[in-house]
Amino acid sequence: MSKKKEEQAKQEAMQQQISRIKLPRNNQTFGVVQQRCGGSRMKVVCFDGKTRICRIPGRLKRRLWVREGNIVIVEPWEFGGDEKGDIIYKYRPVQVEWLKKKGHLQKLEEFELF
Repeated sequence: MSKKKEEQAKQEAMQQQISRIKLPRNNQTFGVVQQRCGGSRMKVVCFDGKTRICRIPGRLKRRLWVREGNIVIVEPWEFGGDEKGDIIYKYRPVQVEWLKKKGHLQKLEEFELF
């Protein structure tokens, strides 16, 4: 019985995780991490067609671990927004599948990164 309860708890946790997916607002956009440059900076190909050097803000440095190929939300800077930005959020694989299923990541096929 305990295994069934564990499985049910995992499924419920996945449903909660999927039900609260953060989407880009205002000038934020989706992006795919292309290359890590060091010093909490990385090159990100954004869905608006621009490649930006993005950093992880200090408040998220310890909590946000980003690797190449991760889908992230990028917030462009007010000054130099075409070249630089901040990484606000990283999606987990389950969330990426949900976004693909709902049609939010249709531009992902255009970039042919995967």
